[in-house]
Amino acid sequence: MIVIQLNQRQQKIIEIVKENEPITSEQIASMLNVTRATLRSDLAILTMTGILDARPKVGYFYSGINKLNLLGSDMKNKKVEDIMSIPVIAKKDDSLYEVIVNMFLSDVGSIFIIDDDESLCGIVSRKDLLKATIGGADMNKMPIGMIMTRTPNIITVEKEDSVILVAKKIIEHEIDSIPVVENIDDKIKVIGKISKTNITKLFLEIVDN
Repeated sequence: MIVIQLNQRQQKIIEIVKENEPITSEQIASMLNVTRATLRSDLAILTMTGILDARPKVGYFYSGINKLNLLGSDMKNKKVEDIMSIPVIAKKDDSLYEVIVNMFLSDVGSIFIIDDDESLCGIVSRKDLLKATIGGADMNKMPIGMIMTRTPNIITVEKEDSVILVAKKIIEHEIDSIPVVENIDDKIKVIGKISKTNITKLFLEIVDN
Protein backbone atom coordinates (compact mmCIF):
# COMPACT_ATOMS: atom_id res chain seq x y z
CA MET A 1 0.00 0.00 0.00
CA ILE A 2 1.19 3.53 -0.72
CA VAL A 3 0.94 5.61 2.44
CA ILE A 4 0.31 9.31 1.97
CA GLN A 5 1.32 11.42 4.96
CA LEU A 6 -1.49 13.86 5.70
CA ASN A 7 -0.70 17.04 7.60
CA GLN A 8 -2.51 18.02 10.80
CA ARG A 9 -4.91 20.37 9.03
CA GLN A 10 -5.89 17.72 6.49
CA GLN A 11 -6.54 15.23 9.31
CA LYS A 12 -8.65 17.85 11.10
CA ILE A 13 -10.63 18.50 7.89
CA ILE A 14 -11.42 14.77 7.66
CA GLU A 15 -12.67 14.74 11.24
CA ILE A 16 -14.87 17.80 10.63
CA VAL A 17 -16.37 16.32 7.46
CA LYS A 18 -17.03 12.98 9.18
CA GLU A 19 -18.95 14.69 11.94
CA ASN A 20 -20.80 17.30 9.87
CA GLU A 21 -21.28 15.92 6.35
CA PRO A 22 -22.40 17.34 4.06
CA ILE A 23 -20.43 20.47 4.83
CA THR A 24 -19.27 23.32 2.60
CA SER A 25 -15.76 24.67 2.29
CA GLU A 26 -16.94 27.96 3.83
CA GLN A 27 -18.16 26.10 6.91
CA ILE A 28 -14.94 24.10 7.19
CA ALA A 29 -12.87 27.28 6.90
CA SER A 30 -14.96 28.96 9.58
CA MET A 31 -14.53 26.05 11.98
CA LEU A 32 -10.76 26.09 11.44
CA ASN A 33 -10.61 29.88 11.58
CA VAL A 34 -8.87 30.15 8.18
CA THR A 35 -9.83 31.43 4.73
CA ARG A 36 -11.28 29.29 1.92
CA ALA A 37 -8.16 30.03 -0.14
CA THR A 38 -6.00 28.53 2.59
CA LEU A 39 -7.97 25.28 2.42
CA ARG A 40 -8.01 25.01 -1.36
CA SER A 41 -4.91 22.81 -1.75
CA ASP A 42 -5.84 20.62 1.25
CA LEU A 43 -9.33 19.95 -0.09
CA ALA A 44 -7.91 19.24 -3.56
CA ILE A 45 -5.55 16.59 -2.16
CA LEU A 46 -8.28 14.96 -0.08
CA THR A 47 -10.71 14.78 -3.01
CA MET A 48 -8.14 13.61 -5.58
CA THR A 49 -7.10 10.73 -3.31
CA GLY A 50 -10.75 9.78 -2.82
CA ILE A 51 -10.82 10.42 0.92
CA LEU A 52 -13.43 13.14 0.46
CA ASP A 53 -16.16 13.44 -2.14
CA ALA A 54 -17.25 16.90 -3.31
CA ARG A 55 -20.74 17.57 -4.68
CA PRO A 56 -21.61 20.95 -6.23
CA LYS A 57 -23.98 23.10 -4.15
CA VAL A 58 -24.09 20.39 -1.50
CA GLY A 59 -20.67 20.14 0.08
CA TYR A 60 -18.11 17.57 1.12
CA PHE A 61 -18.71 13.98 2.21
CA TYR A 62 -16.33 11.48 3.76
CA SER A 63 -15.84 8.54 1.40
CA GLY A 64 -13.02 6.72 3.19
CA ILE A 65 -9.63 5.66 1.85
CA ASN A 66 -10.65 2.62 -0.18
CA LYS A 67 -9.76 4.32 -3.45
CA LEU A 68 -6.37 5.24 -2.10
CA ASN A 69 -5.73 1.72 -0.88
CA LEU A 70 -6.79 0.28 -4.24
CA LEU A 71 -4.48 2.64 -6.10
CA GLY A 72 -1.60 1.69 -3.82
CA SER A 73 -2.27 -2.01 -4.30
CA ASP A 74 -2.42 -1.68 -8.09
CA MET A 75 0.84 0.27 -8.17
CA LYS A 76 2.59 -2.14 -5.81
CA ASN A 77 1.66 -5.16 -7.93
CA LYS A 78 3.12 -3.73 -11.13
CA LYS A 79 6.53 -4.90 -12.25
CA VAL A 80 9.09 -3.08 -14.36
CA GLU A 81 8.51 -5.44 -17.29
CA ASP A 82 4.82 -4.42 -17.33
CA ILE A 83 5.53 -0.81 -18.25
CA MET A 84 9.12 -0.56 -19.53
CA SER A 85 9.72 0.89 -22.99
CA ILE A 86 12.33 0.44 -25.72
CA PRO A 87 15.71 1.93 -24.77
CA VAL A 88 17.70 4.30 -26.96
CA ILE A 89 21.25 3.00 -27.21
CA ALA A 90 24.56 4.29 -28.61
CA LYS A 91 28.05 2.80 -28.76
CA LYS A 92 30.89 4.25 -26.71
CA ASP A 93 32.84 5.14 -29.87
CA ASP A 94 29.96 7.10 -31.43
CA SER A 95 30.73 10.79 -31.76
CA LEU A 96 29.20 13.45 -29.57
CA TYR A 97 27.41 14.79 -32.65
CA GLU A 98 25.87 11.39 -33.49
CA VAL A 99 24.55 10.97 -29.96
CA ILE A 100 23.09 14.50 -29.88
CA VAL A 101 21.24 13.84 -33.13
CA ASN A 102 20.07 10.45 -31.85
CA MET A 103 18.81 11.96 -28.60
CA PHE A 104 16.77 14.71 -30.18
CA LEU A 105 15.34 12.57 -32.98
CA SER A 106 14.29 10.00 -30.37
CA ASP A 107 13.04 12.73 -28.00
CA VAL A 108 14.51 11.16 -24.86
CA GLY A 109 16.32 12.59 -21.85
CA SER A 110 19.03 9.93 -21.59
CA ILE A 111 20.83 7.47 -23.85
CA PHE A 112 22.42 4.24 -22.65
CA ILE A 113 25.93 3.49 -23.89
CA ILE A 114 27.20 0.00 -24.70
CA ASP A 115 30.69 -1.34 -25.40
CA ASP A 116 31.91 -3.61 -28.18
CA ASP A 117 30.38 -6.62 -26.39
CA GLU A 118 27.01 -4.82 -26.27
CA SER A 119 27.28 -4.64 -22.50
CA LEU A 120 26.12 -1.52 -20.65
CA CYS A 121 29.11 0.67 -19.89
CA GLY A 122 27.66 4.16 -19.48
CA ILE A 123 24.80 6.63 -19.68
CA VAL A 124 24.61 10.16 -21.01
CA SER A 125 21.96 12.82 -20.37
CA ARG A 126 21.00 16.06 -22.07
CA LYS A 127 22.82 17.91 -19.31
CA ASP A 128 26.02 15.96 -20.08
CA LEU A 129 25.76 16.83 -23.76
CA LEU A 130 25.09 20.48 -23.02
CA LYS A 131 28.12 20.72 -20.73
CA ALA A 132 30.35 19.14 -23.38
CA THR A 133 29.20 21.45 -26.18
CA ILE A 134 29.45 24.59 -24.01
CA GLY A 135 32.91 23.44 -22.97
CA GLY A 136 34.04 23.60 -26.60
CA ALA A 137 34.30 19.88 -27.32
CA ASP A 138 34.73 18.89 -30.96
CA MET A 139 31.34 17.25 -31.55
CA ASN A 140 32.49 15.32 -34.61
CA LYS A 141 35.67 13.89 -33.09
CA MET A 142 35.01 13.37 -29.41
CA PRO A 143 33.63 9.86 -28.63
CA ILE A 144 30.67 9.76 -26.28
CA GLY A 145 32.68 7.47 -24.01
CA MET A 146 34.72 10.50 -22.94
CA ILE A 147 31.83 12.27 -21.19
CA MET A 148 29.42 9.49 -20.20
CA THR A 149 28.71 8.42 -16.63
CA ARG A 150 30.37 5.03 -16.29
CA THR A 151 29.50 1.82 -14.52
CA PRO A 152 29.32 1.14 -11.60
CA ASN A 153 27.97 4.67 -11.09
CA ILE A 154 24.81 3.86 -13.06
CA ILE A 155 21.51 3.14 -11.35
CA THR A 156 19.88 0.07 -12.90
CA VAL A 157 16.81 -2.10 -12.31
CA GLU A 158 15.71 -5.55 -13.41
CA LYS A 159 12.45 -6.51 -15.07
CA GLU A 160 11.12 -8.26 -11.94
CA ASP A 161 11.61 -5.18 -9.73
CA SER A 162 8.51 -3.34 -8.55
CA VAL A 163 7.47 -0.02 -10.05
CA ILE A 164 7.42 1.44 -6.53
CA LEU A 165 11.13 0.62 -6.15
CA VAL A 166 11.89 2.33 -9.45
CA ALA A 167 9.92 5.44 -8.50
CA LYS A 168 11.91 5.67 -5.26
CA LYS A 169 15.21 5.36 -7.14
CA ILE A 170 14.24 8.04 -9.66
CA ILE A 171 13.31 10.47 -6.88
CA GLU A 172 16.26 9.60 -4.65
CA HIS A 173 18.88 9.97 -7.38
CA GLU A 174 17.08 12.81 -9.25
CA ILE A 175 17.34 11.11 -12.64
CA ASP A 176 15.08 11.00 -15.69
CA SER A 177 15.20 7.31 -16.60
CA ILE A 178 16.79 4.02 -15.57
CA PRO A 179 18.06 1.20 -17.79
CA VAL A 180 16.42 -2.19 -17.31
CA VAL A 181 19.19 -4.76 -17.42
CA GLU A 182 19.70 -8.49 -17.51
CA ASN A 183 22.91 -10.38 -16.77
CA ILE A 184 23.63 -12.68 -19.69
CA ASP A 185 26.96 -14.55 -19.79
CA ASP A 186 28.46 -12.04 -17.35
CA LYS A 187 27.44 -9.16 -19.61
CA ILE A 188 25.03 -6.43 -18.56
CA LYS A 189 22.49 -6.35 -21.38
CA VAL A 190 20.06 -3.43 -21.68
CA ILE A 191 16.59 -4.86 -22.35
CA GLY A 192 14.47 -1.79 -21.71
CA LYS A 193 14.13 1.51 -19.95
CA ILE A 194 11.76 2.92 -17.38
CA SER A 195 11.25 6.64 -16.88
CA LYS A 196 9.11 9.23 -15.13
CA THR A 197 6.85 9.16 -18.19
CA ASN A 198 6.28 5.39 -17.91
CA ILE A 199 5.32 5.73 -14.25
CA THR A 200 3.04 8.73 -14.87
CA LYS A 201 1.23 6.87 -17.66
CA LEU A 202 0.70 3.90 -15.33
CA PHE A 203 -0.67 6.17 -12.61
CA LEU A 204 -3.14 7.80 -15.03
CA GLU A 205 -4.18 4.41 -16.41
CA ILE A 206 -5.00 3.11 -12.92
CA VAL A 207 -6.88 6.28 -12.00
CA ASP A 208 -8.88 6.25 -15.26
CA ASN A 209 -9.87 2.64 -14.69
